[in-house]
Amino acid sequence: MKTIFSGIQPSGTITLGNYIGAMKQFVELQDEYNCFFCIVDQHAITVPQDPVSLRQNIRSLAALYLAIGINPEKATLFIQSEVPAHAQAGWIMQCIAYIGELERMTQFKDKSQGKEAVSASLLTYPPLMAADILLYHTDLVPVGEDQKQHMELTRDLAERFNKKYGEVFTIPDIRLPKAGARIMSLQEPTKKMSKSDPNKKSVITPLDEPKQIEKKIKSAVTDSEGIVKFDVANKPGISNLLSIYSVLSNKSIQELEEMYQGKGYGAFKSDLAEVVIHEFKPIQEKYYHLMESSELDDILNRGAEKANQVASSTLKEMEHAMGLGRSRK
Repeated sequence: MKTIFSGIQPSGTITLGNYIGAMKQFVELQDEYNCFFCIVDQHAITVPQDPVSLRQNIRSLAALYLAIGINPEKATLFIQSEVPAHAQAGWIMQCIAYIGELERMTQFKDKSQGKEAVSASLLTYPPLMAADILLYHTDLVPVGEDQKQHMELTRDLAERFNKKYGEVFTIPDIRLPKAGARIMSLQEPTKKMSKSDPNKKSVITPLDEPKQIEKKIKSAVTDSEGIVKFDVANKPGISNLLSIYSVLSNKSIQELEEMYQGKGYGAFKSDLAEVVIHEFKPIQEKYYHLMESSELDDILNRGAEKANQVASSTLKEMEHAMGLGRSRK
């Protein structure tokens, strides 16, 4: 069984875009791969975080993973900071990374632009991301287009380490999401839906109440034509809503276009709201149950134990290869 690793930051509630583009697919992956799903809380602190909110977000994200259908008997769910090998291996990867290649990272440029001061971790977190992946001898990493550059760096660092110190790492491949999985903002449909968007009407989350979902979809930006047709270039708003509807209903775009021929956007949006509400209802029920139970902590404890075993073993290989510590007897 090949190994998959994926990490999500607990920096706020995930969006409908995260759900469709990543988490919904994770449920299918756990049957085909040896999966490690990590809540990367150490990445979250590259920017200032409120400690109380961060701890709440970590627990909330863990509950959401399970509520959408991640089975802890099949997949390993754990919190990054509860596996010390991540930070330790991250330091080793920093030592073989070059400042120039880190400064070229697009996300560093974007997040540091116009700021008087930025945390050093904003520059050096890609080697930590590489360590996260490489510790589990990962074969595949499911990422979006925006993470391809970081994955290329991960592969470069793994190859550099192997060449200099011996074959310790598996070189991971990128697993891009299925076509049509890029979900856009409801208010600016040419921009990706983002949990950091200050306009809350732009974003749907799996924990939104039914009335909120209905209101957000009904106020979603479309166009004045009133024809339900998929055309990203000329009709980005309705095309985005069609993508959401198609993924959640398992109906093709063409089927949906035929269903709403001559019906206008009002009927389409009302039905889409019902589809989204129906999708999230069982998830919300399981989520709130988990948040109040000790079951969540039991699962995270077991996940940390398993992740620690695997990651610590790889860390020892790394340290030995580099000559750290005392020689093995």
